[in-house]
Amino acid sequence: MTKSIEDYLKAVYELTLDGKAATTTEISKALNISPASVTEMLKKLSERKYLEYSPYHGTTLTKKGSKIAEKMARKHRLLERFLYDILKIDKIKVHEQACEMEHSLSDDAEESLCRFLKYPDSCPDDGKIIPPCDLKIDSCADCISLHNKGLEEVGKHKQNLVSINKLKDGQNGKISFIRGGHKVLQRLLDLGLTPGTKISVTRIAPLNGPIVVSVRSSKLAIGKGIASKVFVELEN
Repeated sequence: MTKSIEDYLKAVYELTLDGKAATTTEISKALNISPASVTEMLKKLSERKYLEYSPYHGTTLTKKGSKIAEKMARKHRLLERFLYDILKIDKIKVHEQACEMEHSLSDDAEESLCRFLKYPDSCPDDGKIIPPCDLKIDSCADCISLHNKGLEEVGKHKQNLVSINKLKDGQNGKISFIRGGHKVLQRLLDLGLTPGTKISVTRIAPLNGPIVVSVRSSKLAIGKGIASKVFVELEN
């Protein structure tokens, strides 16, 4: 897989998070490449089943292309967190640095980096959600199911995903995915917070106090740390 192909797939991924197809002009601007060159590459990637391209309807990723693009986005955003949080590099510089490093980061290194950073939620420069790390869980069948369900949901690229700790009092949502290791997943499972569950914020305690949510006619007080691991799709 060449750096150029990875860049194209990641660009389309970023541009289609709202569910709309990406135009050639948008991709051209994102990559700083001429529209003619973009069109030629999109045709090649379409032939290789990485994306679906139509001159009149735009470009979307196939399942094959989406898997690669999501991995690249995750590597990029994890690297941004590492550069900013650990190496203390200025926020305005981390994006460019991460762009250079993401292509050489192995899958094993990506997994270790995610674990080292304690499964971060979002990147530092623009706050975009970091796709959940595809970590293997060796026990608890329910946790494995919960984790896999989360990976499926984030793959749908819903734009209105937000962690519970970012919700406002009175907001409603449906749990879409959960990130974290075995202990986090088991804890949330015990609380009844699983993908597909509807929740409503009833109270937000001041300072670093808990967030009270209504779940299945019961109320739960959730610490902000664990609330940051649960992402919901906002309901109108």
